[in-house]
Amino acid sequence: MTDRTAGAALFIKLKALGVDWVFANSGTDFPPIIEGLIAERRLGTELPRVATVPHEHVAVGMAHGYTLMSGHAQAVMMHTNVGLANGATGAINAACDQIPMILMSGRTPVTEGGRFGARTVPIGWGQEMFDQAALIREACKWDYELRFPDQVAPVLDRAWSIANSTPSGPVYLSLPREVLCEPCPSDNLADPSRMTPALTAPDPSALAAAAKTLAGARMPLIIAQRGTGSENAFRALSAFVERHAIPLSHYWANRIALPLSSPMHVGWQADSLIRSADVILVLDALAPWWPDRVNPHPEATVIHLGPDPLFARSSPMRTFQADIALAGETAPTLQTLIDAVDALPCDRTLISERRESIETLAARERRSQRNRARSGCRSPMTKDWVSHCLATHIKRNETSVFHELGCPLPSLQPDDRLGYFQEPHSGGLGWCLPAAMGAKLAAPDRLVFATMGDGSYMFANPVACHQLCESLEIPIITLVLNNGEWGAVRNSVEGLYPDGLAVKANQVPLTSLRPSPNFAQIAAASRAHSETITDGADLPAALERSVTVALQEKRQVLLDIAIE
Repeated sequence: MTDRTAGAALFIKLKALGVDWVFANSGTDFPPIIEGLIAERRLGTELPRVATVPHEHVAVGMAHGYTLMSGHAQAVMMHTNVGLANGATGAINAACDQIPMILMSGRTPVTEGGRFGARTVPIGWGQEMFDQAALIREACKWDYELRFPDQVAPVLDRAWSIANSTPSGPVYLSLPREVLCEPCPSDNLADPSRMTPALTAPDPSALAAAAKTLAGARMPLIIAQRGTGSENAFRALSAFVERHAIPLSHYWANRIALPLSSPMHVGWQADSLIRSADVILVLDALAPWWPDRVNPHPEATVIHLGPDPLFARSSPMRTFQADIALAGETAPTLQTLIDAVDALPCDRTLISERRESIETLAARERRSQRNRARSGCRSPMTKDWVSHCLATHIKRNETSVFHELGCPLPSLQPDDRLGYFQEPHSGGLGWCLPAAMGAKLAAPDRLVFATMGDGSYMFANPVACHQLCESLEIPIITLVLNNGEWGAVRNSVEGLYPDGLAVKANQVPLTSLRPSPNFAQIAAASRAHSETITDGADLPAALERSVTVALQEKRQVLLDIAIE
């Protein structure tokens, strides 16, 4: 075709790159895109599915969740500078979580007249910036502005390959309207990328040193935060820690690295083990311990493994001890390290003695957590009680729980690698609900829960989320754990000032969210099944009803749950 516009060509190339969905919020920069989409659909051209998302923060969050579940980078289109600003928090979250995605936004027309696509209304002058990409440049690995229509294929090839290179992350492309309006050659549009992602692997000598150190350890410890990167690595690590009797702690994890039922899983915090360990393997962990509270023994050897083990790209200041750094994609690097340790001799007597003490510690931690959760069945209830009740459905169904100041991991006890996702450590609130929606699109047969605090729910642009759940038929279950305040802020104040005024105050400034809105009515406006639960004893039955609605009626659900 000689009359295919660059606006249409973008979608053809995105499909060739493996993009399933383009999450878009359109604006006055979109006419050539919309016109081109209609033309290509009439021709039967294979294109990604397009979701019309009422807010860019939701769009980026959905792309994030889709990639967590599928492993494949998706695309987001935003409206000029203002839409890009709306999506900036999502870009920060994606960068922190090392999620590859192609972010795009229109750019106000460059020309003021005399060219097709030039500025036509006052907003064209009002939205121009000196440096639009600066809004998210620090969160992106690469940014560029499309200058000519025949650049579409090579520019998107480069964007995709950089996004998926080690460490992966978002990239950004701005799209002037005049360029999108121009005819685009069809060469290479339907071809896979001509550029392959650059994946790194650890230095062989560093890998050998790490394997020798681990194999000879008296009391090793693994601290994991971001999972293992693949199902094979997940199973391999689970078998490895049991074989060698190595305890693993999920300190502040946002993905799990082994089943929580493992006898080697020692809980969320492992301060005593950190102090006594002679070797610590830090598995893709941004902050593996709390330095003000605990640090490794001065003679301990600390090994960091991950795509960016020193987090050089994302953290200006991070000085955790790192005697050995293994840089590479988590799954293959971990598998190589496991094979190297297995090939070395080990002290079977020491492993046997270690196994008994670790299994005892892990079992005691599970009992303590279970008792703590059960004691939270009251009115209002505790977060641990909500997690404990939700754990029943995790065991019955193929389930994923997305968490943002919602249901804590220890009481959930998921065993599935894709069973639990926590908000990125960047803390851009409003992530959970859109991410769960994207994950459900990627895995429609999974039961997906979004669990969050009331403040996080308000940050998620819930009206936009529920509208989209109805529009795209996304039957997720949303649990709003409602205490009418910024609980994390209050806890932070009390943690920093344990003997301060806030601990004794009846009202803590800048934390109250009362009076609480009727969240059930917000969801009901989009025909969701919604309930308000104030007594812990009523929660199990409400969850049963919710699962029935989601699985059988294929309808979204919201439970507004009163917690203390």
